[in-house]
Amino acid sequence: MARFLVLLLLLARSAPSQTRAIVYTTAESTSFRLTPTDTLTFKPSELTSEAKVYVFVDPRKTFQPFLGIGGALTDAAAETFAKLPAVRQEELLQAYYSPDRGIGYTLARTNIHSCDFSSESYTYVDEGDKELNSFSIAHDLRYRIPLIKRAMAASGNKLKLFASPWSPPAFMKDNNDMLHGGHLRSEYAHSWALYFAKFIQSYRKEGVPIWGITIQNEPMAVQRWESCVYQAGDERDFLKDYLGPVMVQQGLRDVNIIVWDHNRDLIIQRAQTIFDDSQAAKYVWGIGFHWYEDWSGGQQMYGNVALVNRLYPDKHILFTEGTPASFDSTAYGRWSLGEAYGRSMINDFNSGTEGWTDWNILLDERGGPNHVGNFCFAPIHADTRTGTLIYTNSYYYIGHFSKFIRPGARRILASPSRSMLLTTGFVNEDGTVAVVVMNPTPRGGPYSLVVGAASVEINSLPHSIQTVVFRAR
Repeated sequence: MARFLVLLLLLARSAPSQTRAIVYTTAESTSFRLTPTDTLTFKPSELTSEAKVYVFVDPRKTFQPFLGIGGALTDAAAETFAKLPAVRQEELLQAYYSPDRGIGYTLARTNIHSCDFSSESYTYVDEGDKELNSFSIAHDLRYRIPLIKRAMAASGNKLKLFASPWSPPAFMKDNNDMLHGGHLRSEYAHSWALYFAKFIQSYRKEGVPIWGITIQNEPMAVQRWESCVYQAGDERDFLKDYLGPVMVQQGLRDVNIIVWDHNRDLIIQRAQTIFDDSQAAKYVWGIGFHWYEDWSGGQQMYGNVALVNRLYPDKHILFTEGTPASFDSTAYGRWSLGEAYGRSMINDFNSGTEGWTDWNILLDERGGPNHVGNFCFAPIHADTRTGTLIYTNSYYYIGHFSKFIRPGARRILASPSRSMLLTTGFVNEDGTVAVVVMNPTPRGGPYSLVVGAASVEINSLPHSIQTVVFRAR
């Protein structure tokens, strides 16, 4: 009991009397999907029992800023989108990018030429063209750029887009293959750096600004699709000797460069190798990461992200990709899909992450298209045979964050008294507070959300996620 009294004293502030809290709920075995389920009024309170469950919140204790949440606009997403009837296209855009009618995405990722979620392998140059004289993004003008532009418009032109390569062209690599790993040949390092600049400049000419780039998608993975291996020193040296200087020379210093773009397991070593080198670090905005380190049944390494945040507080941290499972058309309703997002997003934000980017925003009824059969889930699928959209619970779990936490917000103190609940909280620039509380267990029960000397009593349903929205005083 004593430890809770101490915590309450630390949080003490004037009670938010007459402040209302609106509770939005998504829960298994119910019809609740981002549904407003309660409007409550804060009342003066004090801790009465250690046996009760509490969520302590203090909007005065702030941490990292919030960049945004979004998903990837890949070839697969764009090709699937193009097959939808116009009314379903508009529904999808509003569902993702409208903050009122949808869940308010403000981040996006796209691929630099082909990735596994393309219908074929392709590049923007003719094979062997080291001088890049044939460079053209004509391929992307058919499906991908039109989708990106519509997403930008639907977001009110608030979309921040970053781009990632899965592999250099085959002739630039020591295995002469865009697939199956391999390494960038040193004699093509300058050409490959210039390739990034030409991509950014070409997209800008088409009215698509590129906010940032990552150097290489999953640089420690040899994949049966487009992939390229960079050891930590390789990425550092390519950045400081080629990519960074080329971006400056091409007038692209405003484009944010993100390193790593792979799993949490090796993020510490990559951060140290690059950020401890002043000549490399000066070009870097921050570090990106994925969540696939638990593929062999291990644990997700949230603590590694927190350690990077502690060691390098001047660098930004961005989640750049995650998808919960291999595709199974019988499992659209699997509740674990959404819970994978909720668990990761809460832990990642609490570890210092500023933004969070899902993988494909849209895939077809097979979990593709994908030119190597690497099918997976998306929050929304399209059945291109019928022209209908299928919403998985992942869409709603992500929406509990993206709809209520807006760019410019600051993370605040939000801490549960029991491990059955996971929680994070943010205060928006307009003074509204959004506290996300997730219950991944089969047991429900009440909890008291405490702000200073006032609280509201909320019922947590089994396998649920809730966002509690109120105005800070």
